[in-house]
Amino acid sequence: MHSLEPTGRTGGRAYLRMIHDVTADQYEWHTVPDYKRAYRARRWRKLRHLARLAPAIRGLQHVPGTFVWDDLSLLLFTPSMRARTIFVFHHYEPLQHDSAPIEAQLWQRLFAALPQCAAVVCVAPYWANFLRAQGVPDVKVIYNAFDLTEFDHVRTLDRQVCRDEFGLAPDAIAVYAGKAVHWKGTDAVASALHGDSRLHVLATGSKTIGFTGTHHDLPRDRYLRLLRACDLGVFAPQMREGWSRCAAEALLTGMPCLIRPIAGLGDLAYIAGQPVPDLSRLREQVYERAATPEAETKAAYDALARFDSGYFSRAWGGLLAAVAA
Repeated sequence: MHSLEPTGRTGGRAYLRMIHDVTADQYEWHTVPDYKRAYRARRWRKLRHLARLAPAIRGLQHVPGTFVWDDLSLLLFTPSMRARTIFVFHHYEPLQHDSAPIEAQLWQRLFAALPQCAAVVCVAPYWANFLRAQGVPDVKVIYNAFDLTEFDHVRTLDRQVCRDEFGLAPDAIAVYAGKAVHWKGTDAVASALHGDSRLHVLATGSKTIGFTGTHHDLPRDRYLRLLRACDLGVFAPQMREGWSRCAAEALLTGMPCLIRPIAGLGDLAYIAGQPVPDLSRLREQVYERAATPEAETKAAYDALARFDSGYFSRAWGGLLAAVAA
């Protein structure tokens, strides 16, 4: 099996890394560097990535095996390479284009090339319908999945100890707003709740925006303890996401959420039964949602628990075996 390196902390990289992990006993994985995440300057990042990747992809033309690809560099593949490729489509959002106006044309060429692939996989039904509307007739949905052992452990942690670790006062309502990056809505949530001393808005991951709440860039174990410390999550992105890992992980740690039903997040909100945030009355919603009964948060956990490592292993194992046969 061949793919790009699953390096990085985005949802797409986590998804690819999980494919590697659950199939490592059955397949030998070979990877190509994912250069686009190495460039500090954002402008023209994807075009520089494609130019740098071209020699490596030419070198793969005659190697045996199956490709699991999730990148615009599929455009550099020959038709015979695409015929043994499983393409993973996470999401499409022009707000994230760093190589406009050329990038939009490249995406249209990608949509036209996808029917040549052995299989196309999306992470949520919204995106499967999106691709069908683009002329890709056969699209499979394999949801983001999670190691429930990890989350079951987090749910047993002493919540007060976790709150003390992050300096949260006993009467504070800790609101987790996701990653402090562009178009995720984190800044809008913080602005809507500004001025109430009891409401403490937190964000994680890399930080690319002016965020007025508390930002933490944490290793995995402390990130999960932070989620355990929070009272609820509010996810109000402007962009169309795949199936937000931040929101799903918040729900799996037992946190009630408010989720804007946009793109793949709409599928997540529906499956987990989470209401919609209204920024004009968000303060009132936060106080109401923070008092959510434990039975309701357990129901959301149960709804997502079917997307565990076993589900992911069966889905991807069966697909890889069918394509590689």
